Amino acid sequence: MTDRLPTASLTLTASLRPAALDARRGIVRLHPEVLAALGISPGDPVLLGGSRTTGGIAALAGEQGRGLLLADDVTLGNLGVRSGTQVTVEPAPMRAARSVTVAGEAQVVAAVPPEMLRLALLGKVVTSGDNVSLLPQDIAPATPHKDLVDAARLSLRNTVGVGWTAVLLTVTDCDPGQAALVTMDTMVRWRDGAATAGSGTPAPAAVTVDEPAPSLADLAGLESQAARLRELFDLGFHHREVLDRLHTTAQLGVLVTGPAGSGKATLVAAVAAAVQARVVTVWAPGLAALTNDAAATALRKAAADARAAAPAVLLISDVDALAPRDSPGPVATVLRQLIADVVAAGLAVVCTTSRPESVDPALRRPGILDLELSIPLPDGAQRRQLLDVLVRAVPLAPDVTLEDVATRTPGFVAADLMALVREAGVRAAIRQKDDPTPEVAKADFDGALEVVRPTSMADSSLHVGSVSLDDVGDMTEVKQALTESVLWPLSYPDTFARLGVTPPRGVLLYGPPGCGKTFLVKALAGTGQANVLAVKGAELLSKWVGESERAVRELFRHAREAAPALVFLDEVDALAPIRGQASDGGTTDRVVAALLTELDGVEDLRNVVVVGATNRPDLVDPALLRPGRLERLIYVPPPDAEARAEILKAAARHVPFAPDVDIAALAAELDGFSAADCAALVREAALAAMRESMTSAQVTAAHVKAARDRTRASLDPVQVAWLATYAETHQP
Repeated sequence: MTDRLPTASLTLTASLRPAALDARRGIVRLHPEVLAALGISPGDPVLLGGSRTTGGIAALAGEQGRGLLLADDVTLGNLGVRSGTQVTVEPAPMRAARSVTVAGEAQVVAAVPPEMLRLALLGKVVTSGDNVSLLPQDIAPATPHKDLVDAARLSLRNTVGVGWTAVLLTVTDCDPGQAALVTMDTMVRWRDGAATAGSGTPAPAAVTVDEPAPSLADLAGLESQAARLRELFDLGFHHREVLDRLHTTAQLGVLVTGPAGSGKATLVAAVAAAVQARVVTVWAPGLAALTNDAAATALRKAAADARAAAPAVLLISDVDALAPRDSPGPVATVLRQLIADVVAAGLAVVCTTSRPESVDPALRRPGILDLELSIPLPDGAQRRQLLDVLVRAVPLAPDVTLEDVATRTPGFVAADLMALVREAGVRAAIRQKDDPTPEVAKADFDGALEVVRPTSMADSSLHVGSVSLDDVGDMTEVKQALTESVLWPLSYPDTFARLGVTPPRGVLLYGPPGCGKTFLVKALAGTGQANVLAVKGAELLSKWVGESERAVRELFRHAREAAPALVFLDEVDALAPIRGQASDGGTTDRVVAALLTELDGVEDLRNVVVVGATNRPDLVDPALLRPGRLERLIYVPPPDAEARAEILKAAARHVPFAPDVDIAALAAELDGFSAADCAALVREAALAAMRESMTSAQVTAAHVKAARDRTRASLDPVQVAWLATYAETHQP
């Protein structure tokens, strides 16, 4: 077949078996011989015919299924066929789309600027009437705008929420109307809304927002920031005569920082509506995709739009994309001058960023962005208030307790909670399709919590599930020590202040490997009383000079923003070894110095507790273990027979043990087994039952005995004895 001349069209069988990276990206996979017969290569556009005609990007399939066209559910829906239906495929001319108009839900249209939408559609082949997703097509063809597409992916996740991958949009108009490739020159517009510009014309990038703004009363946890911003705007817009009499001016340049999805743009929109000002928005990453001249032109147009709409607020989102700290370009200079001119003209300029450390410091000079407002991560009470607002119109079942949901969502910002409520609602809708009065139940929130994670802390948050200290068997003394050293400072800071004492700054958990140190931290996190940032010590080390120290500073800056917070440093001996003994050019020595400074330096570490974990406490720098730092050492011993029994019961909670399995007797036999070994034994017993029969309904004593023969204790008696001696000599 590979020696034949290219065929104009082939008939294949559509199959719903997309590769994971293809899903909802407009990719169709074809056998190599099919590609050869059509005379096309991977990355070329193809025209597909079923009940209707659509397009796609061809990619290489495996050697199986010569007669199959592998596609995702969206592509099959655009074809109007089901899996197993015959479809036609033929080469499509490489035609760049001049314009594409897209329709979507109101909240998506409001959250996604047209420049971001164009990056989401970049490289896709679209046809009028198609459904498309926001998932960027970054497989084929290769794009020179990969960095921008990656930035768009992150921004989409932050602005739309975790459910952004499931959002479907409709192409209502396309020029040309069939199988057109979206490029950076394509004009992409929202139906009856904002648009980019194509054919080399700079994108307008500015949109005057007239849709209803949220009420200030709905800004849970942002009352102080909203009040400060409202006072400033009201004074600058409506009471200039007072300023004139005092021979002063109100500088209306503001930098708003905070985690992505925390409500920075919502805060600005609500305050602007309260003082009867309009908002003109600019999405900085969209301008960064343009040439310097085009970006500067778009910025000037945005400023002109703001002047024409006075009183107005010029909102520049993700400003670090236009004015990066490390390499500010010509556009950053234009931006600084433009902000100064707009502020001097009596208008307000608000720049937002989730990475303040990456913003050009020149933007914070007097006369540019004089005021800085910070939005912290919401605590449990604020999350409860946000949930009250988000479920205001949602029918909840009697078993739903918002207090419980708020407790189980540490690290969640407003966008994450919105995604959580949306996911719970979708699950309730699937479960009650035919119910005239559907309700969202506790089970729906439980399921949503399994898939919705805090995006603002995606790189450092610890997945805790529903584990709490009550799930930790035995270890009474260890749990009590952790409660006093970790939970009390985070839960009762007022009590410490009333008694005139400083709460403990941190603790060090040490003990043999596999004995539950990390599990204990997960249990602490599961109480929901603090946001949790987790990092392994070695992850902060970098071969580049200064990068490791910067990583430590950013970790603790994030912790201060997320307070009350728990910072978990796993394998802390790799991060903070004894100084003067390393052969890495002094990198670890500088990291230890940075860590000591953060723990007990000039900048106070309020409502933040640090928990370190190690198997080798003797390798940790002694300066880290003095009072005011990791001042309390807590020994996590290997489990005794009683503790092993509790661990076995917990590990076998969902395992159908037969009545002849004596867990207490089994635990007594497992001398030298760690908690991880006990869990491995239960798992191996279940596998033994499966080896005997895949229809086994119980795990019997015979299966446990077989597992016992295959599982060995991992604890080293010498190491355990040494750690026990160390614990005796370092008891408080």
